[in-house]
Amino acid sequence: MSLKDESVMEDFKNITITRVTQDRYCISIKWGKTRHRYYNGSCIGIDHKPNQSATKDRQAGFALLKRQFIDAIRRGWTPEEDWTLLLSNTNGSGSLLKIALEDKLKEKYSYHYVKKLTWLVANLQEHLKQQPLTVYKAAEYLNDPRWTPAMKNNLRRHYLALETSLRKYGYEGSIRTLVKRSRVSEQLHKPIKDVNALLEEIKVFDRNLYLCCLLTYGCLLRPHREIRLLTWGDFNESLDTVALSGSRTKGKRNRIIPVNEFIKEELLAHRGENWSHKHNVFSKDEKPFAMGYFSTLWTRFKKVSKLLEPDQTLYSFRHSASVRVYEKTGSLTKLQQVMGHSSLQVSLTYLRGLEVAQLDSNDLPTF
Repeated sequence: MSLKDESVMEDFKNITITRVTQDRYCISIKWGKTRHRYYNGSCIGIDHKPNQSATKDRQAGFALLKRQFIDAIRRGWTPEEDWTLLLSNTNGSGSLLKIALEDKLKEKYSYHYVKKLTWLVANLQEHLKQQPLTVYKAAEYLNDPRWTPAMKNNLRRHYLALETSLRKYGYEGSIRTLVKRSRVSEQLHKPIKDVNALLEEIKVFDRNLYLCCLLTYGCLLRPHREIRLLTWGDFNESLDTVALSGSRTKGKRNRIIPVNEFIKEELLAHRGENWSHKHNVFSKDEKPFAMGYFSTLWTRFKKVSKLLEPDQTLYSFRHSASVRVYEKTGSLTKLQQVMGHSSLQVSLTYLRGLEVAQLDSNDLPTF
């Protein structure tokens, strides 16, 4: 039964105190078509055992336990869940973070996002050292001077996302006003000056990496997830367009992108004869290559390249393409659409990090 089921959430009539024997009681909860009995509060993370109290105090103890179960349900607990781990550690600090993380990760997130959240929880647990988790302790960790401004902002953003789950388990307050965002100096990304020359160098090095760079530049797809997981079924029959559902894009929006003729020719040559719509474009099997496949290839290529400039990455092809699109169309709306950005503000921020003059001398005031 959903937490939003009105029969449970309206007035909690399905939660009752039941006498089991003359001196023993339990909490009875009808959840869907099943009735559950609880003799203590361990399953909701509370060390409350009314049956161990004096006989005259047991009814009052179960009245309190009933209110505690109601509060737990309001915070997201269901009979299918077990919050017993909240009883461990001082005030359940370490386990509270662990359970909140598990709750957060029930939704589908990218590999890197999951990795960052997991890292944050592990390090915050180490910082707490059995102390209770409070907004002040969390703020103390996030305001540590060892973090760079960019790192601090990232940690702050990830912890704020985690707070939503933490509140289900009794966490109160927020670090929002205790941990201020830091100003970060903008980094100027250098687009690739001679894309064709660099692509030719990559083509000699590795054909899979070459095709990845073509798609990054020509279709403005993101290499490590959107491109790496491409199947032939994502393209239409004539290879004129590639379509990705929102579950496979960073912006969570459906994307349908035209495929340029020079990329179409390379795709046809790459596909060969024994292919299936379910086959991954690069592994030529239903199972794609691992997450770090293109990163590894790029690291190897950097060591032998004579054209690559410092700090240029696979994403430099996407940066370069965005500049070309903007210079060609002069339209932020079209840039937003082709880049798959969630808003025009994101596109503006993106352009500010590139060598793009958004004003020319004719736009400036004259005397």
